[in-house]
Parts: sequence; structure tokens; C-alpha cells
Amino acid sequence: MCESAHRSSGSHAVPRKYLTSVLVNLCKYLNLLGILFLLKLAQHLQRSSAKNRCFLESAMDKVISQQVLQQRKRKQWLLAGAALLFICGASWGVNRIATQSASLSELRVSEVRIGQVDNTINASGVVIPVHEEQISSPAQTRIRKIIAKAGQTVKAGELLMVLDDQAVRVAIDNLREQISQQDIRVQTLSNELEAQLKRIASEIELLELDLQSNKVKLARYQKLGATGITSQVDLQAAELAVKRNEVQLRQHRESLVDTRKTTSSNIESARLQRSIFQKQMELQQSLLEQTQVKAPFDGLLTWAMTDEGSSVNTGQLIAKVSELNNFRVEASVSDFYARYLSPGQAVRVEYSGQVIKGEVQTILPEIQNGTVKLLVSLAEPHHAALRHKLRVETNIITDQKDKTLMVDIGPAINGKGRQEVFVIDNGKAVKRSVEFGVNDGKHAEIIAGAAIRSGDKIIVSDVSKFKHLDSFSVR
Repeated sequence: MCESAHRSSGSHAVPRKYLTSVLVNLCKYLNLLGILFLLKLAQHLQRSSAKNRCFLESAMDKVISQQVLQQRKRKQWLLAGAALLFICGASWGVNRIATQSASLSELRVSEVRIGQVDNTINASGVVIPVHEEQISSPAQTRIRKIIAKAGQTVKAGELLMVLDDQAVRVAIDNLREQISQQDIRVQTLSNELEAQLKRIASEIELLELDLQSNKVKLARYQKLGATGITSQVDLQAAELAVKRNEVQLRQHRESLVDTRKTTSSNIESARLQRSIFQKQMELQQSLLEQTQVKAPFDGLLTWAMTDEGSSVNTGQLIAKVSELNNFRVEASVSDFYARYLSPGQAVRVEYSGQVIKGEVQTILPEIQNGTVKLLVSLAEPHHAALRHKLRVETNIITDQKDKTLMVDIGPAINGKGRQEVFVIDNGKAVKRSVEFGVNDGKHAEIIAGAAIRSGDKIIVSDVSKFKHLDSFSVR
């Protein structure tokens, strides 16, 4: 029946599409016919079994051998099996003929062309700001008032929240008092030094006068001693008085120097202590200013604490401000590819059909949970499609093939290596062996193929139902 239908359709030049429709319908009809035949056969066997039982009961006086009954049953089953086999074979044949063609609209076809194919490593990326500043608490305190909320656009110097500054103010007052005390001490030491220097200077003047007087007396005794008028004892006493005055004068002059050094050292120590207190006060004043938490630059408040009155420790994170329109990408890739990565590699960042070029800026040394993280700088960091925390597809280019045969990727192409694909040639899809090379997830390089050249059309959609064929018709 299948052969007569095929010959009839060929003789009358029925259109291909109509012939396929007829064959498919015929296949469905044969399948339905097979099901009905099985039902009828079951009914027939049931009736035959009933008749045999009745025959045995009515012919009790006749003896029928068991072998005759088994032959009858075997004959019936053989006829049923032969009929079923014929119907299934006819159905398979018609279905095979019907599936040896496909509509072009049902297939995805890619034209072979010459171009550039990149070998890429696919990574998951997240858009992050180039500059993000984390604001921490300047001291152990509490949040007194919250003014701005996360997600709000802020200007440089805009107030975000207010921290309690009472402890800082008390510390500033104490430091101010200690600075005043050191000022008083410096002044006191300076006054004492001046008084001591004056006293020692006066004593030195008096000693100089005594020395001059004793020298005059010694000179007179020496003259008188030469004439024998004065005694030797008086001359020695005059000499000792001069020496004593010289020693006292030397001691006072040394005392003057020592007093000046000692008092000056005490004054410098007091001034140094004052300087330390002054720096501490400047630090506290800086902390006082930081209790007014302000935006460091124009941007977006990406995170901030929300509970007024909550306690915060020194250095605890209280807010984050990031640049509004200046982004880069943080990409994560399996550590298996770590050896293929290097700074400066070209990168394609894709989102919603848009491609932004970039390059690997930094590869972070730490591996976490089997993944390597890298920072990608973008050629267009201010692109309108970029948003904070946006997930993007990141392709790291490790190799490029220029002016090579290429074709679009599809289910029919499975990675690298030699594969069998169908090439459309004069209305037929012909199976050919093609070796594929690098691919970037969208395009694959054709290294070698049986007469594959630029302009050929390869079916890249799923053609697994035609894999048993060497060719099939394309409508």
C-alpha cells in the first residue's frame, strides 16, 4: 500500500508539501488500524476459546486430542503476529519516508563566513563602582539621628547621620585644661629662670668686685713685703683671698650655665607636653567633626545603618557611598582557568544585547570556594546600561583567530573537534564531516571540512532525528 501510494504521488507530480501531509496522515491511519486490529483479534480469541469450551462440553462422548487444540491456538497466534508485524512495518516505512524532509522555516541555518573568532573563558560578573568609600564610626558612641537612607543620591558634604558627641566634647574640655596648665608651667619656669639668672649674675658682679679688691690688696702686700714692712703671713692671707674669690666666681659662672640648662630643659618638657595635648585635642576635634557623618563626594548611598539610638564601636561600618556613574566589573571564574588568566587580557562584557569592551585590571590572589576573582576595567565606565550590582556576562579573551572560516554556534555543534553536520546544497541537506576549533559561545571556528567554503549554509539547529540519514530534502 505504501509503495502504490508513493508511485501514484510521483506519477501525478503532487507537490512535496502535500505528499508529506498525505504520508503523515496515512501513517496515523495505519497506527489506528493496528490498534483496532489488536482489539478485534482479542475479541476473536475470546470467542474462539468460548467455542472450544462449548465444543468440549457438547462432545463428551468424542475424544479430541490436546495436540489438535494446541495446533489451532498456535495457528491463530501466528496469523495475529504476522498481521501486526505487517501493520507496524508499513507504519514505520511511511513514517521514515515522511521524516526524510524538513521545512526551512523549522531549521536554524548559519552561513559560513570569514571573520574573527575569539577563544574565551566565560565568567559571571557583577557591576561595582570604581570608587566606593566606607564610612566608619570615629569612636565608641551611638547613633543620635539618621537623615539619609540607603539608595538615596547624595551630594558631597551632605549630612547623612549624626552621632552622639558628648564623650568627645568632654575629652576636648579636659585637654583644653591640660594645655592651659602647661602654658602656666612654662610661664612659671621662665620667670623662675629669669630670677635665678639675675640673682647669680648679681652674685658674680659682687664676687668680681671682691676679687678686684683682693687683688689690689695682694699687690700692696707684695710691694710692702719686698721692703720688709709687712709680714709673710699677711701676704699669704691676701693670696688665699684672691684664689678664694676666683674659685667662687668660677663656681657662680658654672651655676649660671647649669641653671640656664636645667630650667630651659624643664620649659622644653612643658612645651612638649603642651604640644602632645594640643595634638590630642586636634584629634578629638576631628572626631567631633566626624560625628556629623557627611558624604565624601557626589554619589549613591549604597548602605547605611537604620536604627537610631543603636550603639556602634570604634571603626564599625556605618555607611557606604559609591560613585554614581563610574563602574567596573568584578568577575568570578573557576580556579581551573587560573593559569590562563593574566592582567591586560581583553574582555567582552555583555548585557541585554549590548557589548562593552574592557580588560583584566587585577587578579585577586586569594581563591575562595574554588573560584578566582578579578577586576575588569571598562572602556566605557559611564555606559548608560550599567547599574550598581547588575549581573553581566563576562567573556575573557585568551586567544584570537583572524580571517578564519566561522559559523554561528547552535545545538548541532558540540564544542571542538570533528563532527558531522548538514550543509544545504540545492534544496537538500547533505551530511559532511567538519572539524571545529575555538569558539566564543556564539561563533565557532571551522578548521577543516569536506569542501566547506565561505557562503555555505550549515544547519546549526537540532537535527538529531536526521542523524541516520546521509541527506534529506529541505522545503
